[in-house]
Amino acid sequence: MTADEHLEAREAVSLDELEALLRIPSISALPEHDEDVRRAAEWVADRLRVAGMDFARVVPTGGHPVVYAEWLHRAEGPTILIYGHLDVQPVDPINLWDSSPFEPEVRDDRMYARGASDMKGNLLECILGVEALLRTEGSLPVNLKFLIEGQEEIGSPQLPEFVAVNQELLACDLVVSADGGQWSEEQPQITLGLRGLAGLQIDVYGPATDVHSGIYGGTVANPIHALAYILDSMRTEDGRITVDGFHDGVKPVSDEERAAIARVPLDTSEYAQSVGVEQLSGEEGYTPLERVWVRPTLEVNGIWGGFQGEGSKTVLPSEAHAKITCRLVPDQDPARILEVIAAHVEQHTPSGIRAETRPLPGSGAAYLIPHDHWGNRAAADVLSELYGVQPYLTRSGGTVPVCAIFQRELDAFTVSFGFGLDDERIHAPNEFLRLRSFRRGQIGWVRLLRRLGQEPTPDRRRGVSSLDTDTRAAL
Repeated sequence: MTADEHLEAREAVSLDELEALLRIPSISALPEHDEDVRRAAEWVADRLRVAGMDFARVVPTGGHPVVYAEWLHRAEGPTILIYGHLDVQPVDPINLWDSSPFEPEVRDDRMYARGASDMKGNLLECILGVEALLRTEGSLPVNLKFLIEGQEEIGSPQLPEFVAVNQELLACDLVVSADGGQWSEEQPQITLGLRGLAGLQIDVYGPATDVHSGIYGGTVANPIHALAYILDSMRTEDGRITVDGFHDGVKPVSDEERAAIARVPLDTSEYAQSVGVEQLSGEEGYTPLERVWVRPTLEVNGIWGGFQGEGSKTVLPSEAHAKITCRLVPDQDPARILEVIAAHVEQHTPSGIRAETRPLPGSGAAYLIPHDHWGNRAAADVLSELYGVQPYLTRSGGTVPVCAIFQRELDAFTVSFGFGLDDERIHAPNEFLRLRSFRRGQIGWVRLLRRLGQEPTPDRRRGVSSLDTDTRAAL
């Protein structure tokens, strides 16, 4: 029996397993579900053991745990680290779900449940692909490790330290992230880059308390006016960011990059209509995809202050606040960006006003992998076989900090190899996974591992010697 035949023969069992994993409400953001996150981690560790992986166990981090497993029995070839996460987003608003979020339901060849697409379906696909190879061929074409975290949906607060401390355990030649997706049901993609993230809150203070706007208006500085002035000073009308030092290190978009982006189709009218706006806006001189993929941004996420109730209350407020996040491109340092924005706020604070800034959690560096990296070539070959067309070379405007962490701490690039689709309502009510993608993903992992096994043995052998018993016992 071949690996593909094995997968087909146990399709019904695999769907039952997916439902079992989806029934665990592993919501990492809510403390009342801490034990559920742990339970999901135990489920994944058990499933990795059944699949044939060695040393599969749940490892504490000081927060939600991670799952680690390995298979290191090849004398030659690369060592691959598969990354993913087992935690999910909260389900609110619950009244908008057509079925219970943790009672999986199949409708029209789609599995509806929280975490179906992001990313328990993707997670099980790679485990099933590994199992199929071990059951039918008795070995794997590469040395393999798994790192599955339980805190991705809350920004992975303990993961940077965990990876830094466990560099030897996690050493690899390439990371393959199962937490990704394809362009469409018929069109694959290779995601080359992810923007970084830096955020801060601005707190603006005026009088000691709210005061009467008739008695004091015109003589006392208004914090809301001051905040509006500060925010307006950060961008021009055409979307150019004016904060001194913000663009330090930002490289011009090359002709090659622009040509690659231009090959990716985008209906701008449909794009605008999808979010309910009449037209698009942004930094002049760049296309919409260039603005989202290769240019940095500065956005106001929230602003508040003064009277918020119905009707009128004639006060001059004592304070005002705003939250800002910036999406960053390679060579922009999140810490430096926060420094230059804080300096800009200080320079543009009107007299009679006190303004303070404080960082928001979740900062992370941008990530970019060369388009011709050997891992990308392998993934592109497999995706071309699966879909019958060449994958687009894309980037993402979002942020996945773990990619930069792996590059910094393990000196390893990350290739994205997942099968979710953008319309599958991740983080929203009625999240679903196309079961066609679930089946295709399992086959894809079998082919990807075989293809990676054809790569020559790297000059530096990484992570192929098992750790000693004392080191393992300390985990």
